[in-house]
Amino acid sequence: MQYMLLIYDNEKQSNSMTPGDSKKLMEEYYAFTEDVKKSGHLVAGDALQRTETATTVRVRDGKRLTTDGPFAETKEQLAGYYLVEAKDLDEAIAIAARIPSVRKGSIEVRPIQKFD
Repeated sequence: MQYMLLIYDNEKQSNSMTPGDSKKLMEEYYAFTEDVKKSGHLVAGDALQRTETATTVRVRDGKRLTTDGPFAETKEQLAGYYLVEAKDLDEAIAIAARIPSVRKGSIEVRPIQKFD
């Protein structure tokens, strides 16, 4: 079964990291990504650009509306994702618990809905 591991992080904290701490975190991410690739769990994954690059789209009364930035103000922002193949939720949670940002942010684990 496939699971989406959504990585939520506090952008303000990330922006205030020293270059050395930022480099160390990225090295941890590279190592984690290589590990899930080698184990066969990785389907896809990417980091996202900062929320100031986001555009929110809505259609109301047939009119398209766009707004710069994310829809809601939150303490943690969606920073990236991994799509993994896992035998069950427990295995997906175990993978999510190894994502480096889990120590400061949170990882939302959601099963992928399959349609016939």
